[in-house]
Amino acid sequence: MSAAQTPLLGMALVETVRGPIDVSRLGATLMHEHVFVLSEEIRQNYPAYWNEDARVADAIAQLQEAVARGVRTIVDPTVIGLGRCIPRIARVNAGVDLNIVVATGLYAYAELPFFFQYRGSGRKSGAVDPMAQMFVTDLTLGIAGTGVKAAFLKCCVEQSELTAGIERVLRAVSTAHHRTGAPIVVHTNVHATTGLTAQRVFREEGVDLSRVVLGHSGDSTDLSYLIELMDAGSYIGMDRFGLDGLLPFEQRVATVAELCKAGYAERMVLSHDAACYIDWFSPEVKAKMAPRWHFNHIHDDVLPALRECGVTEAQIDTMLVDNPRRYFTR
Repeated sequence: MSAAQTPLLGMALVETVRGPIDVSRLGATLMHEHVFVLSEEIRQNYPAYWNEDARVADAIAQLQEAVARGVRTIVDPTVIGLGRCIPRIARVNAGVDLNIVVATGLYAYAELPFFFQYRGSGRKSGAVDPMAQMFVTDLTLGIAGTGVKAAFLKCCVEQSELTAGIERVLRAVSTAHHRTGAPIVVHTNVHATTGLTAQRVFREEGVDLSRVVLGHSGDSTDLSYLIELMDAGSYIGMDRFGLDGLLPFEQRVATVAELCKAGYAERMVLSHDAACYIDWFSPEVKAKMAPRWHFNHIHDDVLPALRECGVTEAQIDTMLVDNPRRYFTR
């Protein structure tokens, strides 16, 4: 461990791909971005669709552009189900001076992968779910022998009906949270108000809701719903700027501005939910579908629009700097 990575008494540390750093060094932070989102079985079995060197170089170039705009950290909730590969992320990080904070958890909307369906579902009362133990290992020992430790937990509540499998993930995440102190981010669906569902389960599990980001809340203009989530203690992720097909740019900006005026800047974080490369779409389709869905949109377009709506520099710093620092402070 280098001198810069040596824990000092009184420091609050957060794990990154390049090792632990003090939370004060996070700086301007995009709280929900992906370096790569990949269908790993397709990539491995049909290599014609993937060029490793080219994709890594392109990712480095895109992240360098974000750094040039003042971004110092991206928080990457790419977990199992989204193609997490830490050695590839480490290779990208070697080419750009950026903090990349990675996650553990499971990305699933309804049914669990077969691997988990037949492991732990019939465990005895009081036994630790093997899923939770895997999460704890990623947080405390590191991911897949890389030495890189996850710094937070990721799960999903997409559907209005909470399936048994997704409830199991939420409770496993809660167990790992209690054992490690790691905070949580949840993929939610505003149309099904699943942020409330996640909060209910976490409350039952004794999770401190102030350590939870309810992702994709920015897809909603329903101020009463968003305020209810924040009043319960959680952060809300205004984190899909650039996905104008889900909610137009002007409405996303106006919602953040209204909540800032109402005094809720301390409960919001900003991001795009973008990726250097996502194989769900061809690059051509992605560019046509969402031309502003990239890491520079907030600094180039969103922040100027927020300022025009009366959002102050202090409130912008709160959302980009202070809230991420508090979220990762144990």
